[in-house]
Amino acid sequence: MIELTRFNGDTFFLNQNLIEKIDVIPNTMITMNSQIQYVVKESIDEINDKIIEFHNKITFTPEEK
Repeated sequence: MIELTRFNGDTFFLNQNLIEKIDVIPNTMITMNSQIQYVVKESIDEINDKIIEFHNKITFTPEEK
């Protein structure tokens, strides 16, 4: 899960595997598979970096055991 920030400053964790799409209109809006939408402070690039970082944390190559 990735940590994101609402516009009121509250943070929450989102399951990145359930994201359907991300739009910027003008704020970043994340639409989930369930059609629930979240407006967050982070940019698309920041969200992408968080997803990549999360996946890198949970996956490993055999030599990392």
